[in-house]
Amino acid sequence: MSLRTLESLGSVAGKRVIVRCDLNVPLKDGQITDDGRVRASLPTLNALINAGARVVVCSHLGRPDGAPDPQYSLAPVAQRLSELLGKPVAFARDTVGESAHEAVAALEDGDIAVLENLRFNAGETAKDDAARRAFAEQLAELGDVMVSDGFGVVHRKQASVYDLAELLPSAAGLLIAAELDVLDRLTETPERPYTVVLGGSKVSDKLGVIDHLLPRVDRLLIGGGMLFTFLAAQGHKVGSSLLEEDQLDTVRGYIRQAEEKGVELVLPTDIVVASKFGADAEHVVTAADAIEETPFGASGLGLDIGPDSAAAFAEAVRGSKTVFWNGPMGVFELAPFAAGTKAVAQALTEVDGLSVVGGGDSAAAVRQLGFDDDRFGHISTGGGASLEFLEGKKLPGLEVLGWA
Repeated sequence: MSLRTLESLGSVAGKRVIVRCDLNVPLKDGQITDDGRVRASLPTLNALINAGARVVVCSHLGRPDGAPDPQYSLAPVAQRLSELLGKPVAFARDTVGESAHEAVAALEDGDIAVLENLRFNAGETAKDDAARRAFAEQLAELGDVMVSDGFGVVHRKQASVYDLAELLPSAAGLLIAAELDVLDRLTETPERPYTVVLGGSKVSDKLGVIDHLLPRVDRLLIGGGMLFTFLAAQGHKVGSSLLEEDQLDTVRGYIRQAEEKGVELVLPTDIVVASKFGADAEHVVTAADAIEETPFGASGLGLDIGPDSAAAFAEAVRGSKTVFWNGPMGVFELAPFAAGTKAVAQALTEVDGLSVVGGGDSAAAVRQLGFDDDRFGHISTGGGASLEFLEGKKLPGLEVLGWA
């Protein structure tokens, strides 16, 4: 089976099209601090608007626990969407209630409305199939067809992602189609050399993707908090740095497997070690195998890869034809420990080939560090979904759209 795309829906002129987006953006004091996901929704929304559809956007935001919570309202998102589209966007104060029905009924061809946060309704994320289905049936009353375009949620079997797509004629939007094209190139037809850069806090979060990609890549670069479990697996002391002792045997297995398959496993040779977690912490650069020889001793805390490692990682990335990066190299939110992540990000912008930023913290990092999205080959809108796809898992939100 192949993915059902917008063309499979035929003419949508005059039809109510429910679009499941992923508009789960970060907010501070009611203001959006990163509108990347809102911008990513624009191609599909504009295509439907231009085709004369009556567009009904739904999304979740945060974790409001199945009940209305003003701090998670999608009202700021509707306002930003209006600014980006250059046209009015109606906002319904509920998801399937009176306000939603009134907002949808008032739409003319080419108009757009945003429903309130899906997760203000317990049925959206219900584990019970009947409760989830019942909520999806309420949503279905608002539309004639459904377009799924929230890649960040396709790994979840939720009412608006899975059940709604079964209840209405459904297809994938342009964003999901683009994400799948990139991920298919990463797994099936990568140009070589193929380098994967993994960071973030825990090895356990990346077990599946390492298992699936290790036989497929030429280089695997390890940074972030997870690097200390790799160092410990080689017999090094890591002070008070993040360490998953229960993963040491697994990591030793990866090290052996990389050697057997001829995969270049690149670990940092130097580390930025701090006296504590904080922007004001004293910190020094030390050899990766000498963390406890710093002035901080066994209490030293590794918070970034060092400058030599950053340069080596950047060189490896620039020399590749395909690069997938997921997870920052250090605590990029704190200026003294952002250099490693910035070096990798800069190198990705210089790749002569396909460079992919794997969503989540990586996408947040490149934007916080001042990089424009268009400097990269692709920035995924779904960190968790991307990783599960690369692990070879079946994603319910894609299967229901015909992807197999």
